[in-house]
Amino acid sequence: MATQWKDGCEQAGGAPLVRYRNRDIGARELEFLRAAISSKQWSTLVELAEFICERWQWRQANGGLSLHGCFDLLRRLAEWGYIELPRGRRQRRARRSSGKAQRAQSPPRHDRLPVELIPIAEISVTDADADLDTLVVRPITPEERLGWRVYIERYHYLGYKPIVGEHLLYAAFLDTELVAVLGWASPAFRLPARERFVGWDENTKRAQLHLIANNFRFLVFPWVSVKNLASKILACNVRRLSADWQQRWGHPIYLVETFVDSRRYRGTCYRAANWIYLGETAGRAKRGNRYLYGATPKLLFVYELHRHARARLCGQSRP
Repeated sequence: MATQWKDGCEQAGGAPLVRYRNRDIGARELEFLRAAISSKQWSTLVELAEFICERWQWRQANGGLSLHGCFDLLRRLAEWGYIELPRGRRQRRARRSSGKAQRAQSPPRHDRLPVELIPIAEISVTDADADLDTLVVRPITPEERLGWRVYIERYHYLGYKPIVGEHLLYAAFLDTELVAVLGWASPAFRLPARERFVGWDENTKRAQLHLIANNFRFLVFPWVSVKNLASKILACNVRRLSADWQQRWGHPIYLVETFVDSRRYRGTCYRAANWIYLGETAGRAKRGNRYLYGATPKLLFVYELHRHARARLCGQSRP
């Protein structure tokens, strides 16, 4: 068994069966995973994922084990029929209790959200009520994650999707009123316009991609109508983003990116906040391990968080 696990850490010969997050999964990798699962030494999937990550040296940029990515890979391989995950009593019981907890905590109305993410009443925040000098943009607390998720699910046109990998979530307040929520996560892997802007070759991109963050959600609530508020929120957020990322994930951020659906918006707040427009995307959407055409092209904007951002992203300590 130990020999099988050791072999499983090696690169598979021939073409990979699956490509996941720059990792080729071939016959030897699958043999390793099946042997690890069938050993029945794991009381939980967490222990199994820790073992896999340690043997494959699968780590995040901050040095921690890439457990979320490993969980996602195992689930995908199980869905595709390559492996069969164990379904022990402890896992089933945990899944049932987790589901009950989520059902109990998921409120049907926003007036049941965590206290710091509640508008006290259905109010309208307008220019006459606003003092932009009181604006505060801060990371949410763990207790506020449910509130952030429910607001995004209810009021953002893309809704809420589970977040995998490094990310930070924020809330924006005018005085004491919650007016917006934002989310930052890992960047798009393949983006030719961005690669040209930075000056990346393929190897450098793979090594430095974690130093970029994607603004994947930005929601100013529909009852808030304050001139220049959105661009002010973006400016406040990006000023602190790299330091917050360093504290949470162990490395800075030098560039941020976002995609704007041109059918709905023009990216006005990003332009007003001095983001750089790089053009339209090719209109491809990722499905599993494939990129498919047919998606709506998006407007691509980027913003440099350091005056030598592109030099840092190319691995240069100074320009």
